[in-house]
This record gives sequence, structure tokens and C-alpha cells, in this order.
Amino acid sequence: MTDPAGTGPEPLIDVRGIEKVFTVRRKAGRLRRVREEVRAVDGITFQVPRGEMVGYIGPNGAGKSTTIKMLTGILVPSGGRLRIAGLDPARERTRLARRIGVVFGQRTTLWWDLPLADSYELVRRMYRIPDAVYRANLARCVELLDLAPLLAVPVRQLSLGQRMRGDIAAALLHDPEVLYLDEPTIGLDVVSKAKVREFVREVNAERGTTVLLTTHDLTDIEQLCRRVMVIDHGRLVYDGALDGLRAAADGERTLVVDLERELPPIEGVPGARTVRVEGPRQWLVFPAAQSAAPLVTAVAERYPLVDLSLREPDVESLIAELYARGATGAEPGRRTPDGQGAPA
Repeated sequence: MTDPAGTGPEPLIDVRGIEKVFTVRRKAGRLRRVREEVRAVDGITFQVPRGEMVGYIGPNGAGKSTTIKMLTGILVPSGGRLRIAGLDPARERTRLARRIGVVFGQRTTLWWDLPLADSYELVRRMYRIPDAVYRANLARCVELLDLAPLLAVPVRQLSLGQRMRGDIAAALLHDPEVLYLDEPTIGLDVVSKAKVREFVREVNAERGTTVLLTTHDLTDIEQLCRRVMVIDHGRLVYDGALDGLRAAADGERTLVVDLERELPPIEGVPGARTVRVEGPRQWLVFPAAQSAAPLVTAVAERYPLVDLSLREPDVESLIAELYARGATGAEPGRRTPDGQGAPA
């Protein structure tokens, strides 16, 4: 199957200039209301090949969840063209449902009062999953996500981390080609986050499942995705490698250093400056595009180092910096994974 231009295999996710406009009513006086149009998504174009894991990030209200809802057929685009595995999500939602899996971090797709095992049995019947496939997929999910002690527990009694793992398993029981993860690690503890990330990584590597991940946690992106897309005010402002995003945004990373004893601020480390000192702990900032390895080596050689940690700039600051500086060097939505401009 080739794309309309005949240039190669058709991408599994093919988005071309999609828009979503909502009409809202706002107060304009004590009794008067006026209608306004809000562009939640504004002319986004991107393609995702089969088997790729892509991070889709942006500040709150940028349009991430709206995009996911259009990709799944929950919302109908106001304009543009959208195809998932060759299907129009809005017109062929039932057919598409058998080929995609969806996890919304802030709401569950499980049955609240049923034990987890019964919810999975309902999923099997809804998707008409063959018994052998269902048993194999369930066994693998239970093993990798540590769900065995939870199968008899009603969903309403599960913790957030337990429920999230249960939701991810439910989304994969029918062997979807595409998995949409909308904030899958929100509110989870460190152990739960690690389990979710490792499971998603294995599903992508072993089954070739295409994954589109929205998150505010850069660690999710760093550990799972080679490619990241940034959306802001409904427009795609960056599409490329995460390192390229840091370079484009010209942000700063922070090295937190714990010394054996309290010392004056660390000086003379190329490319870094000390911005904070609290007892034996010091905070050094350096350009996001710079490697941390030489900095760590320089500090370890010259100071009595006990421990250190690296803190990345948060997504909001990266995006704000990127948007303010116009650092993409191209129209929104026209940056390819290799960082070069491409036709829409």
C-alpha cells in the first residue's frame, strides 16, 4: 500500500492538516451571551510509520487529548484528512476499534464494580478475541505488569497505579496495531512508572505495536521514544529528536551535586555555573544541548563527590522557550524526524 503521492509505504497514522474548532458561549454582560470559536487543533500534519514510538507533548490545553480523540474517532475533525491504518476514524470507528488500543490516564475503561478478571472477560467478548489469543495475551500482561494479585479485586478498590496497569493490559488484549497512551503515568509512584515503561517498551519491540504517547513526564519520553512532537496552541511547533528539541529550545539542565562537606560554590567547570548552595548540596546549570558527561567528570576530579543527579527542564519551559524564540526555523508542523523541513 502506498501513499497518495506514490512515494512509498502508507504510514500507519496519516494526519494532514486536521483542525478541530469548538463553539463556546461566553458572558458579555449580565444577560447577554456571545458565541466564540476556539481552535483546539489548528492545521496539524504528521505521519507515523508502523512500529514507531512517538512522544506527543505540550502544555495543558495545547490540544494533545483533542488530537488523540480525533485519532480514535471520538471526535470528528472540523477540517483536514485523517487515516489510521487506511481507515477514517470518524466514519469507520467500529472497524478501527479492533485495530487500536487506548488508555486515558485520568479515566478508566474498566468496569468499576467488577473484579479485574471479569472486566477482561468482557473485553474478550466485546472484541471477539479467540480463546488462545486471549489466554496468551492475558498471561503475558499479568506477568509483566504484576497483575496476578489483583485479578479478583474490584476495580474501585485498586490504587491509581494498579488501575493504570490494569487499563494498559485491557487495551492490549486484542493485539492492537496502534496504542494511544494519554498520560499513562500521571500520579504513579516510581515503581509503577518503571513497570509501565518497561511493559510498553517490550510490547513495541516484540509485537511491533505503534505507540503514540502524550505525557508531561520527560522521563517517559526519554526512556521510550526516539521521536517527539510538540504541540502548542493547537499547532505543531516541533517534530524531531528529543535532543534536537533541547537544542532548539536553548534551555538549561540542572546537575545537583552532593559533596562530603559544605564548600564554597563550585567554580571553573566549563559551561556550567552554580546557582544555588544549601550545605553540602549545590545546583549547577548548563545548556540543555551540552552533554553532562564532561561536567560530571570535571566535578568528580576536583571535588569530594558523594552523589549527584541530573534534572531535565520541564516540558512547559522547553515549549515556552521554543515558541517564544521561533526556534524551529520552519512553519509549525513542517519539521521531520531528521530535523529537516518537509512539504506539508
